[in-house]
Amino acid sequence: MSRGKKLDIFVGADFDDSWAEVQSPRKSVVSDEILEPSKHFLFFKKEKRRGKTVTLVGEFHMPKTDVTATLKMLKKKLGCGGTYKDNFMEFQGELKNKLKENLLKDGFKFRQGH
Repeated sequence: MSRGKKLDIFVGADFDDSWAEVQSPRKSVVSDEILEPSKHFLFFKKEKRRGKTVTLVGEFHMPKTDVTATLKMLKKKLGCGGTYKDNFMEFQGELKNKLKENLLKDGFKFRQGH
């Protein structure tokens, strides 16, 4: 009796003391390829986390030091918090238009329709 992928309960008469950990494969493949800003084709995602809006922009293929420097500059210009996870920059709030303006000035490109 399975209730879906998120709830994985094993019911039975197994008296083993070990826990079974569910391993889900990574959804995105992380590329080690390093690209210059004009070769990036970024896109936006909007998520709700604990009732607050989070704007994600990516996918960045640059060294982590360059990405963190860009992130620090953007956070300072926009006056918001943010972080870098899984090749995406995450910003607190709905900042799509302001982010797009600033990243276009830095030479980044966006996918069609974003």
